[in-house]
Amino acid sequence: MFEAGDRSQVDWGNGNWIFLDIGFAKHTRSCGLLFGDGNPTSVAYATAKSQIVERIRHSRSMVNLVIEAPLSVSFDSHGNPTGRSIEKKGKQTRYWYVGPGCVVMVAAIYLIRDIVDAGPDVSVRLFEGFVSYKERSGQSRHVEDVSLLREVVRDPVKYSGSIFVSDQLRIDPRDSLLSAFHVVGVDCGIPAVIERSL
Repeated sequence: MFEAGDRSQVDWGNGNWIFLDIGFAKHTRSCGLLFGDGNPTSVAYATAKSQIVERIRHSRSMVNLVIEAPLSVSFDSHGNPTGRSIEKKGKQTRYWYVGPGCVVMVAAIYLIRDIVDAGPDVSVRLFEGFVSYKERSGQSRHVEDVSLLREVVRDPVKYSGSIFVSDQLRIDPRDSLLSAFHVVGVDCGIPAVIERSL
């Protein structure tokens, strides 16, 4: 049902596209959601999950799902969590196992589990979105983040330096890279990462 998307599949004409800047909050619209050529919206987690599951259930062809959350994890040779190459820029870090990265990864795990439980007839190709190193002033701009990710998919040649495959994610060659969904029995491999820095 799920497969990891690779660099060559970042292609606007290659299936249906859904972009999700996922959040996990009780009372706020913590997600940015964008379907194909549509307009981005800001919605609560439950709304995003419901709309995505329904879109996939009613789709007649492969769906490409980009989630702005860690979709792979890395452990060092001792079995301790360690960062991935994209998660450190200068002195700034955004490791998958710390704070917000861990929270949105849990949100993504629940979304994937619900898609599995819905039993869609089509395959879902996963890509990790990574819009980071933003100015910390003001609120998150979820709608803008999904639009930035769509720009990469629409013009992968222009943004070729913004697409990372699994071999580029290890900081140390001895690090072990796994699907974030391995813990729930959905191991589709390591999705390519679509990155945009601001």
